[in-house]
Amino acid sequence: MADKTFHIAMYPWFALGHITPFVHLANKLAENGHKISFFLPAKTLRRVEAFNLHPDLVTFIPIIVPHVEGLPLGAETTNDVPFPLHPLIMTAMDCTEPDIEAYLRELKPHFVFFDFACWLPTLTRKLGIKSVVYCVISSGTIGYLLSPARKIIERGLTSLDLLEPPKGFPSSSVKLRMYEAQGLAAVTTMDYGSGISFAGRHLKSFSDCDAIGFKTCKEIEGPYCEYIGKQFEKPMLYAGPVVPEPPKLALEERWERLLSNFEAKTLIFCTFGSECVLKKDQFQELVLGLELTGLPFLVALKPPTGAQTIESALPEGFQERVNGTGFIYGGWVPQQLILRHPSVGCFVTHCGSGSLAEAMVNDCQLVLVPHVGDQIINARLMAGDLRIGVEVEKSEKDGFFTKDDVNKAVRALMDGDSELGKEVRANHAKWKEFLLAPELENYYINDFVMKLNNLM
Repeated sequence: MADKTFHIAMYPWFALGHITPFVHLANKLAENGHKISFFLPAKTLRRVEAFNLHPDLVTFIPIIVPHVEGLPLGAETTNDVPFPLHPLIMTAMDCTEPDIEAYLRELKPHFVFFDFACWLPTLTRKLGIKSVVYCVISSGTIGYLLSPARKIIERGLTSLDLLEPPKGFPSSSVKLRMYEAQGLAAVTTMDYGSGISFAGRHLKSFSDCDAIGFKTCKEIEGPYCEYIGKQFEKPMLYAGPVVPEPPKLALEERWERLLSNFEAKTLIFCTFGSECVLKKDQFQELVLGLELTGLPFLVALKPPTGAQTIESALPEGFQERVNGTGFIYGGWVPQQLILRHPSVGCFVTHCGSGSLAEAMVNDCQLVLVPHVGDQIINARLMAGDLRIGVEVEKSEKDGFFTKDDVNKAVRALMDGDSELGKEVRANHAKWKEFLLAPELENYYINDFVMKLNNLM
């Protein structure tokens, strides 16, 4: 069994938050001798090439993304366009099917790993290739929103439906507020490219594939994964934590110099991923809340709605007041390297799966500010089930948070005598030790490959 190696093709959704975890899995499989052919948008290649740790076994194959009417010229991924245009990126990805078929006929891999391209299982079955949904959205989110028990295709889905879990869903801390349920129902039922709804696309992927894989461990998400496996009647594959290798690059001197000004575990680092854009009033409440903590902070966010630059959106007098202790940056930052820096004690995050995975293997405490989609359910699982973070309180009516809500959440974690802080810190330390145990990753990858072998 140990000598059996596979050729695996990968075709993740055209979003960096999906492409990156697929690359991490490709590296782990290549470490064990498996060959990977990785399809991705041509211009995205330069953004991920540096993460390929095994270029002898992992081959990136650039795909020319066809232009779809309504998209800006040259747009390839969700990072290139605002959220309302994401369905057009999906339509463009669907239009690549003939190219993917030609490559698969030539390459003849054993498996294709995919997520949003719901037409792949029909294609792979025709070619004698097995298809595996490798899902980077948390199993709690998939189970809660898209369980076949909800009968979404037959009945539709309303916000009232989402206030309750589906039949048979494991006992958990997932409870949605009405404004969250309304937002999630709208996204789940919206047209998500080529006239197929987001729910319809995922239900087809999960129903038609040969197996379902999640980037997680049984110890963390086991009940949700088993629920999904039973609901879709599919084998369930656990890839384990797939902790990315520590970057070989050192932190740029300008960041090292800035961060080294502060004592260990005192700095708050706040960033919300590559796509989140806050409304101006929420952006101001966030930075004012960080100022209220009295702790040093580094904020790296996109300029809020309607602002050309992040500096122009700051509250009046803010920069003068926080000079030397508060730093606001509107561009990309090396998140993984910053999280590893000894000065960082608190991470204020939007709860994207990748950010949470990076934070769990570092020492920073987690303040959770979810915005959309799976981030909301991720936050409930982290703060409720695992108890390794504190969620910022928001208005029940519209989800608005104030500077005091931000300050309260940070202080709950950073005050040494806070009982909640002590519990969360202890839980975080326990899970960090578990995830970094040297034998864990090998166990899961070996088991993952063994289950692939069973599919052949």
